[in-house]
Amino acid sequence: MKSLSYLNKYLFKYKWRFLLGFFFIFASNWFKVEMPEFFGDFTDELINWDNSKSKNTVLFIAIKAGGIIIGLIIISGFFLFLTRHMIITMSRFIEYDLKNEIYRKYQKLNYSFYKKNNTGDLMNRISEDVSKVRMYLGPGIMYSINLVALSIMVIKNMININIPLTVIILIPLPIMSFIIYKVTNRIGKLSLDVQKEQSKMSTLAQETFSGIRIIKVFNRKKEIDKKFNYSTEEYKRKTMKLVLTNALFLPTIFILIGISTILCIYLGGLFHYNDKITQGEILKYIFYVNHLTWPFASIGWVSSLTSRAAASQTRINEFLNEKAEVIDSNNKSFEFDGEIEFIDVSYTYPDSDITAIKNLNLKIKKGESLGIIGKTGAGKSTIIKLLMRQIEPNSGKITISGINLKEINLNEFRNQSGLVPQDTFLFSDSIRNNILFGIKKKNSKNADIEKIAKESHIHHNIIDFNDKYDTLLGERGVNLSGGQKQRISIARALIRNPKLLILDDSFSSLDTETEDIILSNLKKRRSTTFIIISHRISSLRNMSKIITLKNGHIIEEGNHEELIKLNGMYADLYKKQLNEN
Repeated sequence: MKSLSYLNKYLFKYKWRFLLGFFFIFASNWFKVEMPEFFGDFTDELINWDNSKSKNTVLFIAIKAGGIIIGLIIISGFFLFLTRHMIITMSRFIEYDLKNEIYRKYQKLNYSFYKKNNTGDLMNRISEDVSKVRMYLGPGIMYSINLVALSIMVIKNMININIPLTVIILIPLPIMSFIIYKVTNRIGKLSLDVQKEQSKMSTLAQETFSGIRIIKVFNRKKEIDKKFNYSTEEYKRKTMKLVLTNALFLPTIFILIGISTILCIYLGGLFHYNDKITQGEILKYIFYVNHLTWPFASIGWVSSLTSRAAASQTRINEFLNEKAEVIDSNNKSFEFDGEIEFIDVSYTYPDSDITAIKNLNLKIKKGESLGIIGKTGAGKSTIIKLLMRQIEPNSGKITISGINLKEINLNEFRNQSGLVPQDTFLFSDSIRNNILFGIKKKNSKNADIEKIAKESHIHHNIIDFNDKYDTLLGERGVNLSGGQKQRISIARALIRNPKLLILDDSFSSLDTETEDIILSNLKKRRSTTFIIISHRISSLRNMSKIITLKNGHIIEEGNHEELIKLNGMYADLYKKQLNEN
């Protein structure tokens, strides 16, 4: 339960809504408790009525009594509406704030965090877990306060009538609360099983739709159907168990309420027979027991709800308490002048203990361009992650324009950089908006967008679509070829007009002719520093400096001609690729 104390700051933020809701609960219950008092007294008055009075007088009193009861019901209902409006609305506001806080935290956390946590778990904590916390903040708090307020008022009135009868009648209520607590727990566990199976079914469906081409090519439709049918059968079986338990829940409550009412009437009759209470007071007891039944019934539900909320908040707190490895504490302006240096930089991935970079020393002077080549796992992409400060080096330092990377304004540096990552990601939006994602201001003219698209050699493909630049892309750009996705990703980086452009294996899906056209266009950007990672020599041969990586070390360095003369790994790759072509 300690985890729920994190929410106190939100309760304090919305304290006036909470306090007003608290007041309205007491007001609603006061009028609610007044109804049995009035009804009982009125019943005793009718039983002891003087028959000599006219029928009109009786009718007038009956109408008056009915009007008072209706008035009490309306006033109590009005305050109940205000209660729900204050407390349930408060819970919705806190849900909104908590989701935004988690989302902002997700954006601040670093690359390594996303490597060790899967997307489904991240989504579940910001949706399902927050919803469970909201149930505690809304109905959980509201019913708990209602139970306390109503119990105090009702039990006080019952004791004033007859203490022994009150004690006897109240005994079944805690028993009922315990039974309901056990039933609610079972419902909670069954609901969790249903949710898990639904999650499995959704994941299977998503993977099927995403990989439909592979399924059809390998002719695995029957196997996938069998797997999905098994999942739906499991979902149906678990759902039916939940439905059966839910079906027994309400009848159980009504039976227990009926037993309490019968007990009240029977014992009340015995006490009345011994002239200890009146018939009107028996009626009061029946009302009071019914008033207390549902609040006591909610104890089990609220307890289960609170324990689930505590478990969910514990999961949420795990991420909210996660410390960001990369902290940008500098707000000073920064201008990138093209100089980059790695000094004795080493990095080991924490999860796998693989040392990707070992004592790397590398300098890019102003006006130079760098090409990086090496086998898979040589550490090429790790250099880019270190340079863009997605991860921090274990030792050594990186300087940009002569300043330690840790001391510069990271946002300013990234705003002046353009990155085309190895894994192309496009949003389910228009082609235009995917390109404009690279800049903050979205008011670029069509001519500017088209100019960038031509530079990326994608314009002629875009205008062939029916909706041209307004063509909506499927999930991750599924309706585009691999080469088209890479070129749109390049356009997204170029529209930033970056001073540093990093292309991480960004030509892998392009033919050499298209690659040459794009590289020729990029050469015209005289003021841009280029870093290109590639497995193709053709992509790197015009770079002013090329390094060959092996096991995190630089084994060769120079321009294309110098590396060919060394007759080492670079020259071997060049000869192999030349023979293949």
